[in-house]
Amino acid sequence: MRIKELTEALEAWAPRSLQEDYDNVGLQVGDPETEVTSALVCLDCTEAVVEEAAKKGCQLIISHHPVIFRGLKSLVARGQVERTILAAIKHGVALYAIHTNLDNVVDGVNGEIASRLGLRPIQVLVPKPGQLYKLIVFVPVDHAEVVREAAFQAGAGRIGNYDECGFTSEGEGSFRPGNGASPYSGTKGVRETAVEMKLEFIVHAFAERAILSAIKEAHPYEEVAFDLVPLLNEHQGVGSGLLGEWDDPLEEKDFLAKLKEVFGLHVVRHTRLLGRPIRRVALCGGSGAFLLAKAKAADADAYITGDVKYHEFFDAEGKLLLADIGHYGSEQYTMHLIQRRLGELFPTFAVRLTEIVTDPIYHF
Repeated sequence: MRIKELTEALEAWAPRSLQEDYDNVGLQVGDPETEVTSALVCLDCTEAVVEEAAKKGCQLIISHHPVIFRGLKSLVARGQVERTILAAIKHGVALYAIHTNLDNVVDGVNGEIASRLGLRPIQVLVPKPGQLYKLIVFVPVDHAEVVREAAFQAGAGRIGNYDECGFTSEGEGSFRPGNGASPYSGTKGVRETAVEMKLEFIVHAFAERAILSAIKEAHPYEEVAFDLVPLLNEHQGVGSGLLGEWDDPLEEKDFLAKLKEVFGLHVVRHTRLLGRPIRRVALCGGSGAFLLAKAKAADADAYITGDVKYHEFFDAEGKLLLADIGHYGSEQYTMHLIQRRLGELFPTFAVRLTEIVTDPIYHF
């Protein structure tokens, strides 16, 4: 197995284009053409994790948090980031990160949290804008089905739980081939008309290039006529946070006890109890206090996240129960999610979980 085969599979699930502007995902150390026999998955890649990977014979580490997050001007062993990178190079271990792009897909980090809690997902809390286009392509009648199938196979026409969605209408197109043209039909210098099919599809931004390439490959025309129109429609499968529900609500203390049990926590920091049941839950793995206003607007009974600051607890304003389960606590099962995904795609490839707890915060 080459590294790029693994990373391409991960990026088909959580495309790099979905990362936030401040992030740095992808292969950070190593050669994508390198062959590997096993990978180690972790939340944070540290020197100790690199040593663990080397001892276990893993040539690749897949972490959620990037090792290289800010710019580096040198590789001198003066800080933990530089030492980790140097250790990886020394042991021939490649480093790959899948961070906010995995946060931003509905079956990513937040989907795993919801699944562990038994929540029925409703929608992404804050859909990421600019993720949908309408693609319109004109094609002669006798090639319409070939082009349509090529578009579907490349990922066009996917809306929620449906795929191969499209619209077709018939009309008449006109064209005049120039001197340097090699027309599919017609005569150079003469305006022609042809009965054509107008095919329309919804296209996700991250699949745009692949879909256009597939259509051009299948299309008989030398110059393919198409429109690509940005849409204001929200993509409910891409964005920050998640909103879910339980069929049977929980009492507040039972809700907090469930968080402690599911995430193995000694303590849950939370706002005052409001004396009402918890059914509708908003959540965001990692540092999600920035979505608190959205959780309130969604009429959530509770909001689960990590890294909430003192003054941010006041912002709950008695409208919901805000529960801080910690950054590591909320994202710890991301490792299992990645391992499970790769196991489904490559059942004969060894994907191991780190045995090192990298949470830097301890509770007495």
